Amino acid sequence: MAKSKQGTPVKNSIAERTDAPVWIYSLLTDFDIALFISGKHFRLYEKMGAHLIELNQTAGTYFSVWAPNAQDLYVTGDFNQWHKTSHRLYKRLDESGIWEGFIPAVGKGTVYKYFIIGFDGAVIEKGDPFATRWEHPPQTASIVWDTDYSWKDKSWIKKRPQLTALNQPMSVYEVHLGSWQRDPSEPDRILTYKEIANSLVPYVVEMGFTHVELMPIMEYPYFPSWGYQITGYFAASSRHGTPQELMYLVEQFHQHDIAVILDWVPSHFPGDAHGLYKFDGTHLYEHADMRKGFHPDWKSYIFNYDRNEVRSFLISNAMYWLDQFHADGLRVDAVASMLYYDFSRKAGDAATNEYGGSENLGAIQFLKDLNDSIYTNFKGVQTIAEESSTYPGVTHPVADGGLGFGMKWMMGWMNDTLKYFKTDPIGRKFIHHQLTFSITYAFTENFMLPFSHDEVVHGKSSMIYKMPGDEWRKHANLRLLYAYMFTQPGTKLLFMGNEFAQNGEWNFTRSLDWDLLQYPSHKGMQRYVKALNTLYRTEPALYDFSFSPEGFEWLSADDTDHSIFAYIRKGHKASDTLIVILNMTPVYRENYRMGLPIKSNWKEIFNSDASEFFGSGILNPQVFSPEKIGANGREYSITINIVPLGAIVLKQV
Repeated sequence: MAKSKQGTPVKNSIAERTDAPVWIYSLLTDFDIALFISGKHFRLYEKMGAHLIELNQTAGTYFSVWAPNAQDLYVTGDFNQWHKTSHRLYKRLDESGIWEGFIPAVGKGTVYKYFIIGFDGAVIEKGDPFATRWEHPPQTASIVWDTDYSWKDKSWIKKRPQLTALNQPMSVYEVHLGSWQRDPSEPDRILTYKEIANSLVPYVVEMGFTHVELMPIMEYPYFPSWGYQITGYFAASSRHGTPQELMYLVEQFHQHDIAVILDWVPSHFPGDAHGLYKFDGTHLYEHADMRKGFHPDWKSYIFNYDRNEVRSFLISNAMYWLDQFHADGLRVDAVASMLYYDFSRKAGDAATNEYGGSENLGAIQFLKDLNDSIYTNFKGVQTIAEESSTYPGVTHPVADGGLGFGMKWMMGWMNDTLKYFKTDPIGRKFIHHQLTFSITYAFTENFMLPFSHDEVVHGKSSMIYKMPGDEWRKHANLRLLYAYMFTQPGTKLLFMGNEFAQNGEWNFTRSLDWDLLQYPSHKGMQRYVKALNTLYRTEPALYDFSFSPEGFEWLSADDTDHSIFAYIRKGHKASDTLIVILNMTPVYRENYRMGLPIKSNWKEIFNSDASEFFGSGILNPQVFSPEKIGANGREYSITINIVPLGAIVLKQV
């Protein structure tokens, strides 16, 4: 009887027949099948795809693939000189629609595809949806590989729940691996995972970020898609090396106490011939109704979340990256497009659910199942929704009717903030409450404040050139914006290059402009972001209550004439209390009276105008003693000089 350490014996095996090109064998139990077809198998990667095993002292590869409507299905590859029909898989005699079999002597590194006679008789060649490695694009075949790795991050996994909890600082550096940095001697060559590890890891540590977010590293055919059009959901992109080399990169971050978030795209996939689209000649992974199954903006196909097997596939994929690659979180792309049928569609072109509404009920259930399974199985991970709609409860627990995400991007805050800061300071008093509005809903969800890659492409300008004024004012404005971001409630995300005021828009075809650091303005901005990260991580008032109103109180929200904002940030201890003062004009405000939340002496612990940040160096070195003069509704106050286009943070002595 055939046997594998991962599988179960199969009766009537023909594994003894050495002349059979494909031996009958299965890694799948009846329980696996029951879970799969009910949408509850969340570790399919352990059984589906290509698995290197030994059967009857014979090494080879077990293949399994879901193609319920195929008339016939074969494995073709370099092992059989790409013969189309010499190695036929066996279709299971149950309702699963899975084809499987063991092929002797097919080893690691074998290049293969599935040759499928489709539902309508059409001939199709497809890559393996569960392949753990693919050929380097533009080649499109899958590769037999494994995910074996001797991890050395046990101490990180043990302490992760404490370091990544929602009451801890979270400053995320978003990175596109293909363009963060390139070899100056070979600017057209993309660096490998190991080469990136040698430079990116120490940089993130030096800059004081707590997390790194990698834009999609799953295999994708079209480089200008930045990874958001995936064909190989279970494969690390071969552009940068092997799966094990990506694991090394993740491990290096962990050894320096940096958490790794992966961008994940369960919302849509491209129509490339070798990918998931019409996999067995039918709309298998995508919805057959193109009002539900095609995304008009991205010209790609939307997963059929109503189908149990598709939900099993997607949740297994999420679990795979957390389990096999030790990722510490997933940022889920384009959630709003999943939640609503009428996303980017005119009313007459959109489908409706069974109750006549626009909500995609299958997607909603999928997201709940996803978050339930992740938070149940992995300690210390977070899921983050890129979600721009007003759907309620995105970060509320599933048990309370929410979707169960850990955090959600605060897109409204981002748009209002950029609109305000793009405005010339002389006109800011007329839109003063553009900045106060976000606090009215800041604690309805667990929000992350993002300045992501989306804000510095497609003609939107770089962050520094969104700012009005001459060079000094541009840099002062950007420092002020970042100070506002880092002292507001919520976690933080900055896209690469933002930290040193990259001049041009992000260009995925080349490295960031690291040579800008030779100029004091850009070097000063880099020092500044590092200092903000240090302030954020060392002051509990900035993170103890990131998602609840106990940690924030306005001191001055209505001084429109001076365009000055002041607010209090609070931690668990009264001694941690901070006062944040922002001057949104280029006017130096002398002897500005500010009320105090606590009768105490105060000192300046942070000033965006420091000379090392390319500021003018106008600081407040003195200790401020309270005067019994009322201001801002407070009994005691101080007078302070507030720098132009500057941010000041005060703390009790």
